[in-house]
Amino acid sequence: MEGADLMTPPLSVRDLHLQRGTREILRGVSFTADRGETVVVMGASGSGKTTILRAIAGLERYDTGEIRVEGGRAGMVFQFHCLFEHLSALDNICLAPVHAYRVSREDAVQRAHELLTAFGVDHRAAALPRELSGGEAQRVAIARALAVDPRVLLLDEPTASLDPERRTELGSLLTSLARDGRTLVIATHDEEFARACGTRILRLVDGALV
Repeated sequence: MEGADLMTPPLSVRDLHLQRGTREILRGVSFTADRGETVVVMGASGSGKTTILRAIAGLERYDTGEIRVEGGRAGMVFQFHCLFEHLSALDNICLAPVHAYRVSREDAVQRAHELLTAFGVDHRAAALPRELSGGEAQRVAIARALAVDPRVLLLDEPTASLDPERRTELGSLLTSLARDGRTLVIATHDEEFARACGTRILRLVDGALV
């Protein structure tokens, strides 16, 4: 993260509006997230939590407002991991660097092994997603999101498929990422996890922060 402007927040969301048909999904959502901060967005199902993450990641078009992400991209970890079932854990991680960012296969593989080792699952590099436990798949999904070194990491309901022990392990992993200067934004229903991991909790009600 050399050369980053320490005065500018890695993530800025300003006056975000998104409407589908006659329904307002997001109503003037605004917040910033600083370097090393873990911002947790909480709210009932349908309140717009996932939509905010998808908009930040560039996967959801919004009507008005502004989103600024340092480096121009954010990594996203989806609720059900969304790993490609026909690819090994290693190849899932290498996919974006090689095909989207033209990183050499050799460099992408090295980076993938470094991430898998850091997350304690390098021994599962050759495994297909169906052969991974929920916790292992979660770590591979995080490694995939970090493969192109985004400044901002987005996680949608990261504890949904994890037992209490794996939730604790995930919390420790995310805390270490934030400590290293990564900016995290987490959408979750899990109040206990939010309080344990979040440096700030935002409440979303009917598409608006309250």
